[in-house]
Amino acid sequence: MAENEPNTDMNAEASTSKTIRILIADDHYLVRAGLMSLISRNPQMKVVAEATNGQEAVRAYREHRPDIVLMDLRMPIMDGLEAMAEIRAINSGARILVLTSFDGDEYIYKGLQAGARGYSLKDATADELYDAITAVYAGHRRIPPEIAAKLVERMNGNELTPRETEVLGLIATGKTNHQIGTELFITEGTVKTHVNNILTKLNARDRTEAVIIALKRGLITLD
Repeated sequence: MAENEPNTDMNAEASTSKTIRILIADDHYLVRAGLMSLISRNPQMKVVAEATNGQEAVRAYREHRPDIVLMDLRMPIMDGLEAMAEIRAINSGARILVLTSFDGDEYIYKGLQAGARGYSLKDATADELYDAITAVYAGHRRIPPEIAAKLVERMNGNELTPRETEVLGLIATGKTNHQIGTELFITEGTVKTHVNNILTKLNARDRTEAVIIALKRGLITLD
């Protein structure tokens, strides 16, 4: 059963009267080490656990119940989005700050949908990281301007339908319209319609450019 969310009416000064306990979840050692180094310099913050994948993050959250989770979205075994869902099932009030290298607006959007309270760029300065952690701990949202701009662009854009995303994923594997139609049990004419819609929505000149744009935005991935 999910626990009740902590009271968020406290002000930032009151909320930092005790040490903020932090869980870092990222599959890159250098990222974790860098964050550990920065956080260790702040007497009001302490890293209580580390995780290299989503499953470890869920286990560590269950064991340590940190105040803040710094969560990478792209991790092996279980990605950050799945881990966030499981952590919020444990505690609906879990405060999660997503770590991002700003590689795709779709990941940013999905992170917020999954319950992220804010974002921190992986190349953020110490003060920017401290401010983000403190704000989220105090019950606020913290989204850097660069990411906020991408979110606005994402929400104002023409979203691909699930079928269009499926077709685009198959285009990325090199399949022809005929092969895509056969695999999805639709006519080649229907595939062409989907392709035209994809090109229009992504403002792409051709199939190759559409795939490049989609990969950059995180709309599709190549396994």
